[in-house]
Amino acid sequence: MTKDELCLLVPHSSAMCLLHEVVEWDEVQILCLAVNHRDPANPLRHEGRLPALCAIEYAAQAMAVHGGLTARKNQGKPKAGFLGSVRDVKLFADYLDDLAEPLEVRAIMQMADANNSLYELRVSAAGKELMTGRAAVFLQTGEEA
Repeated sequence: MTKDELCLLVPHSSAMCLLHEVVEWDEVQILCLAVNHRDPANPLRHEGRLPALCAIEYAAQAMAVHGGLTARKNQGKPKAGFLGSVRDVKLFADYLDDLAEPLEVRAIMQMADANNSLYELRVSAAGKELMTGRAAVFLQTGEEA
């Protein structure tokens, strides 16, 4: 999957499409890589730094890609979704931009129905955990992404 194809599955374009590649995925989880956390032009930077809290957006995009790939596999169309809540977030770093290694962004589906999805989120680099948490997505019924 090219970066352009990947970006079609997230509600952002250009520099705000943060993920670089899908490493693996199945019906339950997805693992993506991101390398733009080191880019000085990253649109999430604040005062020249990329706060670790931005890992939530990377993980939310992995959730969107997972939802889109799962819908395609099941011969459906991806539904537009909105991040409804983020809970139990734990950060194990202050910033992401000082990490030389790619970000490993994992989203693991805990529950899904026609209107909602709940994921466990994990972002790491070179085996070091950077962020964990959970997020809920509310899906629009009848509307495609």
